[in-house]
Amino acid sequence: MFYFYAAFLLLMNLTAFLLMKKDKRLARQHRRRIPESVLFLFAALGGSLGGCLGMYCFRHKTKHIKIVIGFPLLFLLHCILTAVLFYKGILIIP
Repeated sequence: MFYFYAAFLLLMNLTAFLLMKKDKRLARQHRRRIPESVLFLFAALGGSLGGCLGMYCFRHKTKHIKIVIGFPLLFLLHCILTAVLFYKGILIIP
């Protein structure tokens, strides 16, 4: 269970990071963008850290208050969820 959870979080974070990169590139080219709802979906599914890193690495969406506040809050929520799963014994490091 631990490896599945870790792999899932890694995949979501990598995807969110790359989506932020792609959206920044599309913005510079004045092309159709990735909707914020898609960015939030991947952040909510566990990719909040990747979204935060992408936001600051690419200087993208840093003026959008709901993203600047929302992504770190989602990350905090994921940290709490992971701590609870470890505390309850659902996640065990083999």
